[in-house]
Formats: sequence, structure tokens, C-alpha cells
Amino acid sequence: MTRNILSDDLADAIVTTARTATGDSLRSVTYFTRANFEQLYLREDLEQDADLNDFVGHEWQGYKQTKNAYQESELGDYRFTVRAFSNGYLLRATTERQGVLITTDGLTMQSYEEIAEAIERLLREESGKE
Repeated sequence: MTRNILSDDLADAIVTTARTATGDSLRSVTYFTRANFEQLYLREDLEQDADLNDFVGHEWQGYKQTKNAYQESELGDYRFTVRAFSNGYLLRATTERQGVLITTDGLTMQSYEEIAEAIERLLREESGKE
């Protein structure tokens, strides 16, 4: 598959990281920026024709709003988001310019933390910020 908005190496590293951490619980992986997105992985048993445009736009705005809303919080710096749905979970891990959405079947909170840290590290390395 030809990658348009990210390198093949980064795309492969993101999917490998997500797949290794989640195993068969991984549902999908989507890379996004403010202006674009690309679905990197979708499990075979899921619908292949989902419209991700609004979904990704909402998550990008949600990242910015969440980061701004909690910047003075005693909880500390915002790190990542986990959302629970009736059919699975969504993890949003981001940097200032890019992010990854990972959907899964249920995992432990520790697993989500580890995945988010690994994904954020890959994104920072790609951006030259680490």
C-alpha cells in the first residue's frame, strides 16, 4: 500500500506497535494530522466502508479542546484519551501536529498507557522532537 501522508517506515512502526501491544484485540489504526488522515489497519471482520472524515475531525478538535481545558489542572499534563463504546474502545495519542487513533476490544488501562507512550514516542521521533 502506498502511503500518502506518512512514511512507510512510520506507518509500519505504528501498526506493529499497536498490534504487538493488543494482539487480536486490535480493531483499527488511523494516523491523522489537522488536514488529513489515513487508515493504516482495519481488522478483517469489521466494515471496510466506514466514513472516518467526521470521526477524525472530531478527535483532532477534541485533542485541542481537552489540552486547552486541562492545562491548569492539578491532574498534570494531558497525555492521551481512552473512550469506551458499546462495541469497543478508542485510544487517541497525539503530539501537536499529528496523532493516532487506535480502536480495540477491551484492554487494561496499563495497556492503553503503554501503547500511548510508544505511539507518542514514534511520532516525536518522526518529527525530530526527541
